[in-house]
Amino acid sequence: MSHTSSTYALPDPLPLDSGQELTDAVVAYQTYGTLNADKSNAILICHALTGDQYVASDHPITGKPGWWERMVGPSKPIDTDRYHIICANVIGSCMGSSGPASIAADGEPYAMRFPVITIRDMVRGLVALLDGLGIEQLHAVVGGSMGGMQALSLAANWPERAARVLVIASTARHSAQNIAFHEVGRQAIMADPAWADGDYYGADTRPDNGLAVARMAAHITYLSEEGLTEKFGRRLQDRDAKSFGFDADFQVESYLRYQGSGFTQRFDANSYLYITRAMDYFDLAEEHGGKLGDAFAGTSARFCIVSFDTDWLYPTAESRHVVHALNASGAKVSFVELSAPNGHDSFLLAHEQLDRVVKGFVE
Repeated sequence: MSHTSSTYALPDPLPLDSGQELTDAVVAYQTYGTLNADKSNAILICHALTGDQYVASDHPITGKPGWWERMVGPSKPIDTDRYHIICANVIGSCMGSSGPASIAADGEPYAMRFPVITIRDMVRGLVALLDGLGIEQLHAVVGGSMGGMQALSLAANWPERAARVLVIASTARHSAQNIAFHEVGRQAIMADPAWADGDYYGADTRPDNGLAVARMAAHITYLSEEGLTEKFGRRLQDRDAKSFGFDADFQVESYLRYQGSGFTQRFDANSYLYITRAMDYFDLAEEHGGKLGDAFAGTSARFCIVSFDTDWLYPTAESRHVVHALNASGAKVSFVELSAPNGHDSFLLAHEQLDRVVKGFVE
């Protein structure tokens, strides 16, 4: 499947919720499929915390297939023969869009001088990209997890920009528990001596140990107890007996270490700090006077909200909260809770019912 990789330099400074602005901002993005003459068949896919623009093409660093390749492509639920797919790397990330590793005006990496951003700031960057591409209204905006937050933020703050809004395994606000898990990850990074207050870009070592621990802690939240038990149980890794030491005796330990070390190859520790902070600040009701229903007042978009029964990170109750608010605002909304053993990560994995929901709603 053909795709194009591009970067878009924003012509104007990007205003931020903090009151600061980001000058010379750049958004890196990929497109798949052909944009039709009246530019009415564009679908924006928003990625999750550690995701990127490589939704359906091989990752340039890891070589692995795109993170949603099973969902996006010719004759797939999001059909690139019918639709023009856009997936952009969010502001604050590290795969080509402006972030802490980007070079500031003084020729040095921003590091911790990069302004703290919000989900709405990320969406401002996406809207600027759509403006640059001349796309006034999306056929649909689609996102899972943090991508779902972006989709909701777009629907609430730029209601005319998307005709359909598909939100999977997400929430309208980060809970105390969500914030707590993120803080463990941030502290792991900042406790790594190689973090050096964020100024590690020119150094021989990077805070890979801290970033790996942050990834391990987060990865546990993406799975379910049932899924972990089924996949690993208490089975030992490559040995017949316990070592009476601190190597990875258990398969689950080995798996988490592998997840952590692999992650450090493709992600920037400072970006992890900034993006988790943006997610923690996310509270769509707070942005709109304290009532979530008011966030969607007067919207004409159609909404589809999907949750999974084993997702304890963004449980179904969070999706219901969004659905009730949409109902209160008179929006057209459908809601489904799907059964899956894999917890929050279910939205990324093979799931025939999810495929049917996505295909049906998008079309």
